[in-house]
Amino acid sequence: MTQENINTENAQISDTGSAAFRKEYALQDLQAGVITATMAIPLSIGIALMSDYPIQVGLATVAFASFIGFLFAWFRPGNFIGAPGIAAGLAPILALGIATFGIENMAFIIFLTATFQALIWKFNWQRYLLMAVPGYLVEGLLAGIGLKIALKFLPFLWMLPVGVAASEDFWTESRMQVIALSAVGVLLFLGLFQKFKDTKPALPYFALIVFGIMAAFFVEVKMLKVEDIEFNIGLPVPNFDSVWLWLYAFFFAMMLAVVDVIEQVMSNAAIEKIDPLKRPCNSNNSLLAIWVSNMGASFFGGMTNLDGLAKSSTNRLAGAYTKLSVLVIGLLITFFVFNVHHLDHLPYFALAIIMTFVGIKMVLGLLHIAKHGPYALLLATLCGILVFKVGIFEGLIMTLVIHALVYYVIFKKIDCRPTGSILRHYFKKFKEDDKELN
Repeated sequence: MTQENINTENAQISDTGSAAFRKEYALQDLQAGVITATMAIPLSIGIALMSDYPIQVGLATVAFASFIGFLFAWFRPGNFIGAPGIAAGLAPILALGIATFGIENMAFIIFLTATFQALIWKFNWQRYLLMAVPGYLVEGLLAGIGLKIALKFLPFLWMLPVGVAASEDFWTESRMQVIALSAVGVLLFLGLFQKFKDTKPALPYFALIVFGIMAAFFVEVKMLKVEDIEFNIGLPVPNFDSVWLWLYAFFFAMMLAVVDVIEQVMSNAAIEKIDPLKRPCNSNNSLLAIWVSNMGASFFGGMTNLDGLAKSSTNRLAGAYTKLSVLVIGLLITFFVFNVHHLDHLPYFALAIIMTFVGIKMVLGLLHIAKHGPYALLLATLCGILVFKVGIFEGLIMTLVIHALVYYVIFKKIDCRPTGSILRHYFKKFKEDDKELN
């Protein structure tokens, strides 16, 4: 390669251009959008089910967030190839919110979450969050959530079709047929994922869905039934009947906002590494698109969103260079929002394979913690167990308290430092870390 060619290539890399559209990459972006949507649709359906939200609402949230992401990419780009969607890691938190506040009050919870995120964006507080909540604890939180997801969808792998009554004998002919189909589907999905995860990551999802649809013609299985709901645009006004609910809603929305922001910051770090043109991400700009999308979604009863790593990686490997691919994703998902009857051809066992796989991957994320040392791995594992056993909010708070106590005991009893010195040391380190980040 000549020096002139090297200089030309370096110039192309340094010239980031528009994050929303570049003519030379338009064809690749259109193709990437179609491929990523193929993977995003069944994944979004599963996350909506896990969140106890109507499937149509989940898809509408993804479509709306995609349009906002494309719009903001013109003047405030956060990343260049991130694909918005509803996050699997937030699904059980949203389900907990519905169980606590009721579906009718969740629009206000999402609005309140977006308000906290707007404050974080306005004052660029996201740079402090990873210092206050270590990244490995977030991995532990997601591992606990992943276990919840996997165990919830696992029974769908042997669920009987509608109209077939369960008998005392588990191993009935109908049950064995569903299990056999699930086993073939698992082998097909894992085999294709292992072979194409680094080149065509959407292929395993597409092949599994096609296999499930074809198998349903010959074997009776439980099929997805999507309720066609009526969207109502209105102010997210709450209806709480106690002061305690107001207080809990405040802290619940704060937790939801923080987890959403941290996940986005961590995803951006990974998206920056896989960007084909090595363009830097601006996490605060990403938060702008997120909180605007969340606030907008609250007016039609939507969910939370972020640029998830799974969809963003698929978008990159499918050939995306700009957010034009995200516009295509939004348009395709919008079609299914208004034509949900086409989704009734999706078998539950195929959806269960995808979501169980997602859950297990979240649990295996704990393996990435090993590089931080045994203490981090132990604390992250404890966080995952507590989140799974006692609850998401409670588990995270308990782990943070344990983490603080451990550090306090180390400085107080081993280093024999007075409490005031411990606090000063903490804030000094806090300021030093902030300077490094800036």
